[in-house]
Amino acid sequence: MPKFTPGAPAPAISLPDQDGKTRSLAEQRGKWVLVYFYPRDDTPGCTVEACGLRDAWSDFARHGIEVFGISADSVKSHRKFADKFKLPFTLLADESMAVIRAYRSYGKKKFLGREFDGILRQSFLVDPQGKLAKVYLKVKPNEHAAEVLADVALLKGGSAAAPKAAGANKPSAKKAKAPGPKTPAPKASQTPARKSAAKVPAKKKPAPKTPAPKAGQTPARKAATRARGARPRR
Repeated sequence: MPKFTPGAPAPAISLPDQDGKTRSLAEQRGKWVLVYFYPRDDTPGCTVEACGLRDAWSDFARHGIEVFGISADSVKSHRKFADKFKLPFTLLADESMAVIRAYRSYGKKKFLGREFDGILRQSFLVDPQGKLAKVYLKVKPNEHAAEVLADVALLKGGSAAAPKAAGANKPSAKKAKAPGPKTPAPKASQTPARKSAAKVPAKKKPAPKTPAPKAGQTPARKAATRARGARPRR
């Protein structure tokens, strides 16, 4: 039995898929392959795990990752499960559990305080050379797809997983303002204070007030009085 350490050869797989066609791990050489084992079709945890892989399928395809889901269910059961949840990847029927045992994915389980033998929820990431790249012995159904994608990104060089420096290659949230028209500099002989003073018009001096005539004395009478006062006394 092979040691499940990174770099060890992945055990051979040759099983019928949901359409009854025999599929093998050897024919996937040159690709990344996620081989995942699950207890039974259309059960809660297995459905969550399968639908998580389905929802991330475009990312799996972009990274060139094939998926083999394996349980002891029949070809007919796999077909029904795949159709019900529109699963785009391969489900393999291992009714004899020969492959399941080769990957040590059958053993003691506990559920509601009861211990029994059954298929373990485990996964194995196989690299393009057919060797084990990553072993997942404790799979969380709702997180497994993201976990595998992150690991493949790291194994392929880490460029996709390396975080960018804060603010790097990010456009500024504030738009640069266009430069406004230049204000001409004041002349040497004219400071801003003088310039503003020159613009203010000079105030006109008020005209002298003419005293108002006394009551009962019109301008004509006033002139006559002045004339009489100019006559020589006799």
